[in-house]
Formats: sequence, structure tokens, C-alpha cells
Amino acid sequence: MCMRIIRTKPLIEFYKKHPQAEAPLKAWVMETKYKTWDTPHDIKNLHRSADILPNNRVVFNIGGNNFRLIVKINYNCRVVYIKFIGTHAEYDKINAEAVDAY
Repeated sequence: MCMRIIRTKPLIEFYKKHPQAEAPLKAWVMETKYKTWDTPHDIKNLHRSADILPNNRVVFNIGGNNFRLIVKINYNCRVVYIKFIGTHAEYDKINAEAVDAY
């Protein structure tokens, strides 16, 4: 059973404002939909630069580290919740462990 992403609309809205993020975000969505992540270790095997945070949160570097995507993952249900997408500068202004922009 593959991962299911809840609400990709924030990603679409983001790449409409930042066209250079479109291809990397679409690639992340396609890859995520066809993977099965049972543990944070599974993510790190694929995304070495991903940061694993408490409470099942993960920070992905998108587009050559120009953008940051924060998700929360329910590993048992294989569900990925988008919590934040922003530029690196925007990311530096938030608390990655608490942000819930969507």
C-alpha cells in the first residue's frame, strides 16, 4: 500500500507563485505516492537531506534546497499531511516542529 498525500492544493498554489518549484514538487508528489514509508529510516534511505523531526514530522529540501516542505506522516495509515511549503528564507522564520499552515 502506497502513501496518500492529503491536500496537495497548497503545493499547487505555491508553485503557481514560484514556478521554479513546480517540477521538483511534482516529482516529490509522484515519488511519494508510489512509495511505502513504514519508518523515518525509509525516508532517509531515499532522501538523505531530509530532516526527521519529533512527532513524525519531516522536512524535505526541494529544488536544490531553495524550498522547504514540512509534512507530518501517519506511518500506520500511510498518510502524508502537508504542514508547510515555503522558501528557505520563509522556513527560517517558522518553528518547523509546530507549524500547521494548512
